Amino acid sequence: MYLKSDKELKTELQTAAFELLVPANNKEVAIQAIKAGADAVYIGYSKYGARAQAGNVLSDLIDIVEFAHIYRVKVYITLNTILRNDELESIEKLIWKLYYIKVDGIIIQDMGILECNLPPIPVIASTQCHNNTLEKIKFLEKTGFKRVILPREITLKEIKEFRKNSDIELECFIHGALCMSYSGQCYMSYVNGGRSANRGECAQPCRKKYSLKDAEGKYIIKDKYILSLKDLNLSERIEDLIFAGVTSFKIEGRLKNAAYVINTTAYYRKILDEILNNYGLKRASVGYTKYDFEPDLYKTFNRGYTQFYLDGEKKDIGTVNYVSSLGEYIGVVDTVKKNYFTMKSNILNNGDGICFFDENKVLQGTNINKTEENTIFPADIKGIHAGLKIYRNYNKNFDDKLNNLDLTRKIDTIIKVRETNSGYLFIAQDTENNSAVHMISKNYDEANNKEKAINTLEIQLSKSGQTEFKVKSVDIKIKRIPFLRVSQVNDIRRTLTEKLRKIRRKNYNYKFRTKPFTVIEYPLNKLDYRANIYNEKAALFYKKRGSFVGEYALESQKDFSNKEVMISKYCIKNQLGICPKQMPIKKYAEPFVLIDEFNKEYLVEFNCKDCVMRIGTKN
Repeated sequence: MYLKSDKELKTELQTAAFELLVPANNKEVAIQAIKAGADAVYIGYSKYGARAQAGNVLSDLIDIVEFAHIYRVKVYITLNTILRNDELESIEKLIWKLYYIKVDGIIIQDMGILECNLPPIPVIASTQCHNNTLEKIKFLEKTGFKRVILPREITLKEIKEFRKNSDIELECFIHGALCMSYSGQCYMSYVNGGRSANRGECAQPCRKKYSLKDAEGKYIIKDKYILSLKDLNLSERIEDLIFAGVTSFKIEGRLKNAAYVINTTAYYRKILDEILNNYGLKRASVGYTKYDFEPDLYKTFNRGYTQFYLDGEKKDIGTVNYVSSLGEYIGVVDTVKKNYFTMKSNILNNGDGICFFDENKVLQGTNINKTEENTIFPADIKGIHAGLKIYRNYNKNFDDKLNNLDLTRKIDTIIKVRETNSGYLFIAQDTENNSAVHMISKNYDEANNKEKAINTLEIQLSKSGQTEFKVKSVDIKIKRIPFLRVSQVNDIRRTLTEKLRKIRRKNYNYKFRTKPFTVIEYPLNKLDYRANIYNEKAALFYKKRGSFVGEYALESQKDFSNKEVMISKYCIKNQLGICPKQMPIKKYAEPFVLIDEFNKEYLVEFNCKDCVMRIGTKN
């Protein structure tokens, strides 16, 4: 197997364009994400995305693409559900429409799409494809995928291996909610209530309460959120990921609001820019945003943070006692009275939401009605006592500020004024050397006060307002100074701005898929329901590549007996402190039994050699 040299890896690093990839629920959030500094956004269509609630119509996508491309920001559309036979024709037509509006790529899971008649639009392998081995990464690359989205449970060591042995773009999650199951390998939501995660309808069973018994019926834990995980936060590891080979850094959250997206985008934008500047590396888009707030990841929704398995370690990553936002730590309660409490250092405000862990370590919460210096009047005083740690999980002032921000993202521009035989030439030129030209005739009176006329030109041409452009300088080199009213100069500036905007869109360097999809051997020769094959074209795709399709996706079946419904690196035994490495003496008989709130039981088995947990149905 070919292994890249250090010199080759260094060259790749220096020529790469690094991308901060941001989620968008809708058009409004997408625009705000771009203004806040995203290099790319990913957004769902009204169908076929892995977040069924995050869908958008084509006209909105057109607006987003046109706005994004001014800044060289890419737009990716999530089409990463598995598809029925009757949906393939519809999605093929949709992909052609997305191609015509210059969407930069589609994110897919269902390989049946590759058996359709596709335009030369770039195709990205969703994390739902279960891209967890070098063999799969190489297969996707050779097949013709532009990029692979790495699973959340990936390690830094594995990323380095992928980079040294492949050329495909690597996209990595850096922030947001975590799935405890291997991507694409969770069927619990469908088995439990018919809502398929692979069809964009996950009911989030991992955020529900469960009890756990051993094989002898002994309860290990009761009524806790034992499958729930903290949120991912790799803000301290961006440099490590860059040098490991990642070029796209993905924030999770297509169901999140604008405030969340603005805050996280601004936070990671600052980090990424500093690293890129330090090493002379290239950013994937242009334009800069000035923030009149200080981004803080603890001030928006979070369940506490973890770096997950990036270093291969299994530390405290679960949220056994809560599933809602924990927020930011505020301080300790000093005294408690009938309807208020005091804190020595109070930063809470009216309308904030607070939370705390009760005597059973269960997260409780209430709102703040009023504050007076160090005295806080909550809506409910129950459970609050001296010495209690208080967290703020809703910062009203911060959210209000973000929701009312007037963000602008600017592209540096210069304006030149020159004189020709025919008239006066106004030229607007941006940092990429795109130029817009506007000519006016010489049929204007010569200015009596030339200094004032020049000053008017400089001042009015320098104004950029809420446009995409920031005029850094105005260079006027003319002999005959025309008398132009302020309104006339403003009209010239607006005309120049609109022309430059159109030219930037026209000159957008759209990256076509240049090669046809190839047929090479798939790494697995026998496939069962976990391959998520839901239509005949998908089955044909794998059969062409030497795989025997033993059964179709679980979504096409009715009998779920003895089916594995979840496989995970996350280990309940590790989280509860009963891992054999933590507890040498075996205390509980296996297999364990997981019991949900409706008394439905699942078998839990552990492969301690590979450190993998499997959850399956019972007979």
